[in-house]
Amino acid sequence: MSSSTVDPADPVFRLHRGGKLAVASTVPLTSREDLSLAYTPGVAQVCAAIAADPRLADDYTWAGHTVAVVTDGSAVLGLGNIGPHAAMPVMEGKAVLFKQFGGVDAVPICLNTQDVDEIVAAVRALAPSFGGINLEDISAPRCFEVERRLDEALDIPVFHDDQHGTAIVVLAALRNAAALLNRKLGDLRVAISGAGAAGVAVTRMLVAGGVNPEQVVVCDSRGILGQHREGLTGTKAELAELTNGDGRRGDVAEALRGADVLIGVSGGQIPEAAVAGMAPGGIVFALANPTPEVHPRVAAQHVAVVATGRSDHPNQINNVLAFPGVFRGALDARATRITDGMKVAAADAIAGVVADSLAPEAIVPSPLDPRVAPAVAEAVAEAARRDGVTR
Repeated sequence: MSSSTVDPADPVFRLHRGGKLAVASTVPLTSREDLSLAYTPGVAQVCAAIAADPRLADDYTWAGHTVAVVTDGSAVLGLGNIGPHAAMPVMEGKAVLFKQFGGVDAVPICLNTQDVDEIVAAVRALAPSFGGINLEDISAPRCFEVERRLDEALDIPVFHDDQHGTAIVVLAALRNAAALLNRKLGDLRVAISGAGAAGVAVTRMLVAGGVNPEQVVVCDSRGILGQHREGLTGTKAELAELTNGDGRRGDVAEALRGADVLIGVSGGQIPEAAVAGMAPGGIVFALANPTPEVHPRVAAQHVAVVATGRSDHPNQINNVLAFPGVFRGALDARATRITDGMKVAAADAIAGVVADSLAPEAIVPSPLDPRVAPAVAEAVAEAARRDGVTR
């Protein structure tokens, strides 16, 4: 985008002028005594104490309440590989959401590399400054390896929000949609359109939450994943082995034939006729943003419950329902990592906020609901202690 496309009068550009973040002091600096306590000579006592016991950094630095929001700019929103400079407004926005909804301080870090080894090395090097790492907008399949290697190397939580944030909210929404329709998760036939970062994580999260993996069919751009597909590697090969118990072959229309649930995380368009082939009383989560895989009004003609990723339609599947509370709970518990149990607990907490007031157009809380983050944080912290991953 050239500078000629920037309209200074546009409220979007006015809001972003100068960025959305600033650093603020939490201590007074109005006297010589203040300076001697906050900096030299007083600070040396704290440094010496932390050197003797590094665990004290959680209590006596910002690390105990601060996460790094890290990207390489390779998969930003629907804009694609736009690089680290152009990714910064999104990372700033993510940091603002962390603070607003979870009381978690966050620092945007945009790396000028898309090499997996260099990303891992950079994050490992900066990790002592933070209590957690939120990976953001890193393209698949590199994102899987980056997260895996960092999770193994660091003793602080590492969380790729494009995968797990989406998956947590999808599980919460599906729990409530199933409850509303008097269905059990284990009985649902689920078609997932998209085998990228979100599709892989959603599949694994649904299975962890009680969906029968043999009843799940995952599609990529070439059709249904299964043992019949040659040349599959990595996560797609794992999905092919885990799912599609009936051995279905074909395209997304075949995946949807008789399905109870469609979860779209691909960005590709799904024909109305394919949605019409679903079982009666179905559920559609068309999450591509800004253009859902199938328009909500079209989907509503064929199914009982519809959700999207958009804020101008009911049932917005929004990651902000998950990540602020997940990190708040992980930091509060001083968790060393984020387990499947913690993610399922987060989904249950989100679902529970509106469990007593379910309706076809209200299966998840509003992103602005102040009850969500505290409920998620409490559930995640408890799960971390139960799973034995606390310091």
